Amino acid sequence: MTLTQLIPVLLQVSLALIVFGLGLRTLPSDLTYLLRQPALLVRSVLSMNVVMPLVAAGIAAGFKLEPQVELALVLLAVSPVPPVLPSKQMKAGGSASYAIGLLALSAVLAIAAVPLSVAAIGRWFGLTLTVPASLIARVVGGSVFAPLLAGVLVRRFGAGFAERASQALSTVGSAVLGVTAIVVLAGSWPALTWSVGHFTVVAVMVFVLVSLGVGHLLGGPDEDDRTVLALSTASWHPGVAMAIAGALAPDNKAIPAAVMLAFLVGLVVTGPYTKWRTGRSAKH
Repeated sequence: MTLTQLIPVLLQVSLALIVFGLGLRTLPSDLTYLLRQPALLVRSVLSMNVVMPLVAAGIAAGFKLEPQVELALVLLAVSPVPPVLPSKQMKAGGSASYAIGLLALSAVLAIAAVPLSVAAIGRWFGLTLTVPASLIARVVGGSVFAPLLAGVLVRRFGAGFAERASQALSTVGSAVLGVTAIVVLAGSWPALTWSVGHFTVVAVMVFVLVSLGVGHLLGGPDEDDRTVLALSTASWHPGVAMAIAGALAPDNKAIPAAVMLAFLVGLVVTGPYTKWRTGRSAKH
């Protein structure tokens, strides 16, 4: 197996470990939380699946980015499954049930929404883009559905073990994700150095800040819900985005690197918002 083939596997494994660790702290009722909150469900879908793909397309066109960077930004926008986020959201004062329910819901919706969004945005740019739903199902199934449900089952039959193992698995998964990101960026950095000087980082920062604002506003009157939706709207599933990139442009190594760069920039830019919401939660 070559390094190019190994990277997607490592990415999937790291995300699966993180989600399995989350599942060890998840109750079955958390998975269906949004089905009992229809108004919040609609606002969540509007924020993550409708507004932000349009914003991404607008920013990509407005900044006149290079094609690879434009595609990376748009692919992240249509991949709204944030598997690394619920723990961060809960630390910032968000509702655990909403954070986990939104992860489960966005994974389900991604199977249909991602191919539709890619096709629609392709038409916007005058392109014919096709991504099979089966590909998205495999990615979210392996990195979200299977590990999340496995964690819930293990917790049901061994709550003590689940509590002890949860943090360790999340830590290992995060470490593997970090190493994978470094390898991707190091291997493709020569192809990306030009893009950093062409407003790539600025464009991603603007996109993340707009995402936070949209999610915060559409989160509704409950402050905890605002925290969860803001961070979810400004976070993406890099595995989904890279899988789409592989289907659309399998020989272009700059796109996966641009996806990972944008993903990491997003993690950094959301830091101040997370700190603000954490401080606010601690005061209440």
